[in-house]
Amino acid sequence: YCVSGGAPLPLEVKNTFEKLTKCRLVEGYGLSETAPVATCNAMVGVNKEGSIGLPVPRTELSIHALEEPQNALPSGERGEVWIKGPQVMKGYWNREQETADSLQNGWFRTGDVGYMDEEGHFFLVDRIKDLILCGGYNVYPRMIEEAVYLHPAVAEVTVIGIDDAYRGQSPKAFIKLKEGASVTEDEMQAFLADKISKIEMPSTIEFRDELPKTIIGKLSKKELVAEETMRTSEPSA
Repeated sequence: YCVSGGAPLPLEVKNTFEKLTKCRLVEGYGLSETAPVATCNAMVGVNKEGSIGLPVPRTELSIHALEEPQNALPSGERGEVWIKGPQVMKGYWNREQETADSLQNGWFRTGDVGYMDEEGHFFLVDRIKDLILCGGYNVYPRMIEEAVYLHPAVAEVTVIGIDDAYRGQSPKAFIKLKEGASVTEDEMQAFLADKISKIEMPSTIEFRDELPKTIIGKLSKKELVAEETMRTSEPSA
């Protein structure tokens, strides 16, 4: 088996890896503040598609309401993932307010949206800061990205929220195609029509030769958000 971590594992990538290598790819989850693992899928036995697995020994996870963080939620409901265990940090060095905001009675507030199923397996949905507020609905970029990755011509995709005069925000997808592939915006939207809801459908799709990444190779939304902010703030000619 192999273990994947550091960034969300698209199902299409997982399935392709396992098909090519004949090796199980299991996804784990953690953060720098949890040094570094909090959950992992089983090396043998149940390995649920799309799940980050079960808490590692001596570790607890809880899902809390976004609007009322002190309220823990039952299985199946989406909320912020909280982690408690011996690997959770003591605090941020010389950043007392951030420490106070992030730690609640030993629980670390991850800033990730997720849920737990009835068998105790956890699933991540997205980062709270990446949520797109579209016409009063929470739209999760990762759900759109997972659908886009199902297209055989797609190499990489990043989805962000952009200003929308009617809905407040709407999704915009930035896509890098595989070498030699060709897809139009209309063709991609037609492909997605039965995979995501109308509210999740990207209002704009932009194809690029490369997508921005962090120094460790993760796809990065920050630069794209900054570009869109600058573009919309520029006065019209």
